[in-house]
Amino acid sequence: MPNTPQFKYFLSNKKNPVQKGSRIWTVLLPMSRHQQPNDAGICVSHGDYFTAVRNFLEQDRSEIITRAVSQQIHREVTSQEIEEIRIFLEKHGEFYHPARIETMLHGTAIPFVLNVAISDVGKNCVQREYGLLKQLNDNFSFSFLPKVYGQGCVSVTGGEIRMFLGEWFQGYNELHISLDPADEKYKIVVWDHEHGNYFLTNNQAINFYRQAARILTCYYNVKTFEHVLSWHHAAGDFVLKCQNNSIDLKLITVRQYRPLFENNIGSEDETPDAELILEALLVFFLNLAIRMRLDRLDGVGEIVWSDDIAVQGTLKGFFEGLALNLPIVSIPGSLMDCFRNHLLSCSQSDLFGLSQAMVDAYNPRSPEIPVIKKNLKRHVKILFDAIKTSS
Repeated sequence: MPNTPQFKYFLSNKKNPVQKGSRIWTVLLPMSRHQQPNDAGICVSHGDYFTAVRNFLEQDRSEIITRAVSQQIHREVTSQEIEEIRIFLEKHGEFYHPARIETMLHGTAIPFVLNVAISDVGKNCVQREYGLLKQLNDNFSFSFLPKVYGQGCVSVTGGEIRMFLGEWFQGYNELHISLDPADEKYKIVVWDHEHGNYFLTNNQAINFYRQAARILTCYYNVKTFEHVLSWHHAAGDFVLKCQNNSIDLKLITVRQYRPLFENNIGSEDETPDAELILEALLVFFLNLAIRMRLDRLDGVGEIVWSDDIAVQGTLKGFFEGLALNLPIVSIPGSLMDCFRNHLLSCSQSDLFGLSQAMVDAYNPRSPEIPVIKKNLKRHVKILFDAIKTSS
């Protein structure tokens, strides 16, 4: 009989092992990071969760996890070579209960993420997101998004759980705006569970916003106006790694990828004219600049508006991302230079009017609306000044 890997279960780290038959094994999972009981979908205990994850990883003779390990280490691996699989229940998100999967191969841990959807909303998201991540990784050469390796579902009492296996960004951590007790100022704190939480310096914070804006702009399709939307700092969509005071950023989720508005130019092969391209880019940029400033205090608290340094970072990152776009036939010369000139032709009143119209089109029930409206006028002034200064 072939060897099969031994499975071990943990809550977030090795200090919190979970054994079959223990008290936690029968405790129901909270359905979100707010620790609310399940009010939609099925009731799942910690034991149900770990068992479902194991069943998924063992499907088809462990084909998905074996293929993922093979891709990660760039050689063919058999399931018999995997000595142990450790399942860490990382957190309880709005849509997923992600697990970190550590596969032990010849004494080396190779990590992956398994996004596990239990609620009805989460199960709808998991299939869509898997397809979007695969599509964007196939269509773009960037490495800002996690690779995906396979998806499936597992039956449990009362229903099914859906999940997909993806790339784990080792050493990257979630981050949010928080109050620094040292000086009573709002700053960005990185949730580093291994070495301890820490606040970003001003320069690192600017760099964070720069990289976030660059990533989102890189995936903006100038011809079709498709872009990543429904991203939120509050949901922990970006993760950060800091090494020798230098930071690197990844985007770990793509919930939606759709056009800003309908492109009615006729054939999909046609390129929209320059004016339409520039106007669409302006809408994308202004929306990006607003959204970049929103977070929840410590990830779960009230909606907060970021420091003004976010504007500087966003502007720089946007143009860096734009510079990576392919040339457009209908744009003479550099798209970046052409849009910069278009942006410089806009008055502060123009930018405010368009920003205000965009906010009016947001979901009126969104808790972000009052915060945006309170800060919008000052935000546009700072943005306008930054545009003029950068020219």
